[in-house]
Amino acid sequence: MPNLKFIRDRILSVKNTRKITEAMRLVAAAKVRRAQEQVTATRPFADRLAQILYGLQNRLQFEDVDLPLLRQREVKTVGLLVISGDRGLCGAYNTNVIRRAENRAKELQKEGVNYKYVLVGRKAIQYFQRREQPTSATYTGLEQIPTAAEASMIADELLSLFLAESVDRVELVYTKFVSLISSRPVIQTLLPLTPQGLEPQDDEIFRLTTRGGDFEVTREKVTTPTRTLPRDMIFEQDPVQILDALLPLYLNNQLLRALQESAASELAARMTAMNNASENASELVGKLTLTYNKARQAAITQEILEVVGGAEALT
Repeated sequence: MPNLKFIRDRILSVKNTRKITEAMRLVAAAKVRRAQEQVTATRPFADRLAQILYGLQNRLQFEDVDLPLLRQREVKTVGLLVISGDRGLCGAYNTNVIRRAENRAKELQKEGVNYKYVLVGRKAIQYFQRREQPTSATYTGLEQIPTAAEASMIADELLSLFLAESVDRVELVYTKFVSLISSRPVIQTLLPLTPQGLEPQDDEIFRLTTRGGDFEVTREKVTTPTRTLPRDMIFEQDPVQILDALLPLYLNNQLLRALQESAASELAARMTAMNNASENASELVGKLTLTYNKARQAAITQEILEVVGGAEALT
């Protein structure tokens, strides 16, 4: 016969675990909202920067501009910037981005190209350091809601590696946010910058809302207006110097956006994982309760039979 006390203790333990997972789900949802507020707050600067670069692109022939960040050279070594999380309990988020980076490194090896890792997040650092992979820099303990200062710190390291010709190209491996239940690891070339990549592009803003007590994501399509600079505009500085000063800002903005998308993907994955854990806990509590009731009924029936048996023996 099952131990009734053991089943009661197990039900209590699972209920306590369900409280924890539900709390973690709500905390992740609150942080997703903070992340989307930050994206909205940084959007005007990104749009204005894109407009200025578009205007300079029309005024100048970028192919004829010789700037360090636009300079193409033979690729002998590639820097792989991998963005992962510091913590687990977020489903396959860390595993997917690490696997994507590892596969990209194998592709480069087959092409005869060396690679170096720049790692963001404790999970990626632990994984690649255990395998003694070449690593140039590591970053941990970043805010869960990425800041421009953190993006600038990482961008400075990438610029140092590229300008010192330690790497000839920098590729970014991060997780692109699709929805609350979907995200995908992607690869984007950060350096050298290309004129085509500087053009304003349509984008989408994701907003976490609630409907009927459930979380859902709404999408808002955003179009960055393109404005050409007036033909009679006079620059106090050489436009090439202006472009040289703006390109690092553009790189910082691209990196900040990738950090924000990765953070939103991690939080959404944690929300989904904790929601699934809460549902599984509820289902387990139901099964344990049914088992407890059956065992209790069997124990009561056994006691009644013993009492009846004893009474018959006395008579």
